Amino acid sequence: MENPLPSMPAATESFQPTTPKGQRTRAQLLAAGRRVFDRNGYVELKMGDVAMEAGVSMGALYRYFSNKDEMFLSLIGAIHEELFTASRAQGVDFGTQPYEALLNANRGYLEHYSTNRDVMRALVEATTVDERYRKMWWWMRERHIDRFVALLAKKHGITQVGGIDTRYTVEALASLTEQSAYCWFAQEPLNKAPIPLDVAAEVVTRAWYNAFFNSPEPGRS
Repeated sequence: MENPLPSMPAATESFQPTTPKGQRTRAQLLAAGRRVFDRNGYVELKMGDVAMEAGVSMGALYRYFSNKDEMFLSLIGAIHEELFTASRAQGVDFGTQPYEALLNANRGYLEHYSTNRDVMRALVEATTVDERYRKMWWWMRERHIDRFVALLAKKHGITQVGGIDTRYTVEALASLTEQSAYCWFAQEPLNKAPIPLDVAAEVVTRAWYNAFFNSPEPGRS
């Protein structure tokens, strides 16, 4: 069962168009916002930059989003739900094929993180200057951890690792995966060379698998 944490903040007050044209306009504005967040980061982003990027007036932009936080919350909320879904093993039973399920889930997470690296990088920046985003990031992290702790207990009866509560190990591995994704993808230009997605997924999966099952992954020495 997940911890009873508050729901993640959402841009519930932003204008929600009902016509196809309005929905396309809102999507275009969010896409423009993503590009500006990518270039300028969270702190330096100005709504005027978004309007210029989207080719609309400030009045048109403010009709949909009253400020940059409302726009950013809309981006983060949608991406987190997609990330949470992408990091669930698809078509593989964790109970009978734990390595394959972990690999599937980690690849899904890393691929979605890579695709949304611009917003994820801006979120990390936002957590350092705004308490709301620090709480949001923590909520997102806890949601993933809660799910895996429950799955370990349900599918394998694992509640401790070496006599230590499983949650601590899951928290450490979640940090490893998240920070690896940030360094590999959100800060890709700083790397000596890009890491292939399949390699990235296998590296983190080995750490997860060996931590809980204490043996080499199937078919490997």
